[in-house]
Amino acid sequence: MFHAKIINLKKEKIEFKKAEDFIASSKFGASLIFTGTVREINENKKVTGITYDSHDQMVIKSFKEIYNEIKEKLKLESKAVFIEHVKGYVGLGEIGIIIAVACPHKTEAYIISRYIIEEIKKRSPIWKKEHYENEESEWLKGNSIKIKNENY
Repeated sequence: MFHAKIINLKKEKIEFKKAEDFIASSKFGASLIFTGTVREINENKKVTGITYDSHDQMVIKSFKEIYNEIKEKLKLESKAVFIEHVKGYVGLGEIGIIIAVACPHKTEAYIISRYIIEEIKKRSPIWKKEHYENEESEWLKGNSIKIKNENY
């Protein structure tokens, strides 16, 4: 089971309950919900919020690739994965990403959840503009986009 979506905050909200409902199943003995929130301090600057922007189609494609790799690389087949990331302005303490995972055992749940967030950070085209207490803002340096090309 897999769900992936970019939440445009101008049209809708990211909802913890949707993630919880998606992974709820008696087939699984372990579930985890990770939320990434806007933290107060980054690199000694007082943060008031973050504006996220993304290339939505490429982000969803990268989420699907990451999900498929869980089976290929990690050899974990029985799982439910829910990923939603916001697009737009997120205030201090608010959620920017939810990753929910359910599978038969706790060790697998932790491995899958960690793998997903680390791979998203490495290769999904999502950009962050931090807003600071002094009313300044800046786009943060990200990673180069890694594109999987099946022709090579």
